[in-house]
Amino acid sequence: MAHDETKTTVEQRLVPTCESYSNTIVQSHRVLISSAMSIFPSPPVSIEETKSLLKTTFSQHTHNIALWGGFLTASLLVYFFFSSGDFSFLLTYAAFMRCFGLGLLNFKMISGKSASGVSIKTLELYFVVFVARLCAIMRHQGYLPYDKTGDWFYHFVEMISSVFAGVAIFLIFYPLISTYGEKYDKFGNFHIPNQLGALYLLVPCIALAVLIHPSLNHDWFSDVCWTLSMYLESVAIFPQLFMFQKQASSEGGVVEALIGHTVFALGFSRVFELIFWISSFKELMLHGNSFSGWLVLLCQLLHLGLMSDFFYIYIKSVTAGTPMELPKSIYTGADV
Repeated sequence: MAHDETKTTVEQRLVPTCESYSNTIVQSHRVLISSAMSIFPSPPVSIEETKSLLKTTFSQHTHNIALWGGFLTASLLVYFFFSSGDFSFLLTYAAFMRCFGLGLLNFKMISGKSASGVSIKTLELYFVVFVARLCAIMRHQGYLPYDKTGDWFYHFVEMISSVFAGVAIFLIFYPLISTYGEKYDKFGNFHIPNQLGALYLLVPCIALAVLIHPSLNHDWFSDVCWTLSMYLESVAIFPQLFMFQKQASSEGGVVEALIGHTVFALGFSRVFELIFWISSFKELMLHGNSFSGWLVLLCQLLHLGLMSDFFYIYIKSVTAGTPMELPKSIYTGADV
């Protein structure tokens, strides 16, 4: 009975109302499908103008509407069939969005037979992120969603994401190696071989995770693995953004549509995680040292800060129905 009362107390503290969750998802979906909602310059004054405007709108935005409309539909199906409907589903939803983005990248590379514009260093770091997270959640439950998706679906999505990342790495190293833009994937090309550049991000994250981590699993290895995945995911996208920078300064800043969708999905998923962990901040502080909770939030804010320019340009291009082009004035600089 005491255990049940403790569990109920923890759930009440960690799990806000379904209404709060629903409001968060609805607001986020408005951003994802803004291409269909923010393109009307003025209200039509006749049926003919309405028909003409709708025809123009859908002809310009068919790809984006189909893509994000499909994701929204899949999200709702997952929510109704696999979730209990509580706030902790945000963690699963973030994982589902990452999986969706990496699935798009696999589709782009396989169907287009090209790895152009893709940073293998970002993929390597994300692969480590998923493996580390799986090491933490397969054996313990401290960092899992409280709803039904935490029973198995969350694990399944993270495993699929790791497979997608692994497949993309394989494609770049072997069948698509001739199309890989190594001359632009130069992050970390400083006193070490270029292919090891990701270590400049991986090693500090490992050290920080060992030193400062929460203890929701009450297992040192498991807690460090989860914290590593959190810290590393905050900076894993940086080599890809750096590659965009090099391409913009050399060949122009046009980003392939599916690569842009992938990077947006990987980045925007952290918004949902940030909302969840803000609500669970006290729990992080109770089970760890005094800095662990702040670092979990800080690393997610860092990630969103790195992505802010990209988010703005992406949403602007999607709403306008034009190719995404990164300004050269923003993406310039020397090798790191």
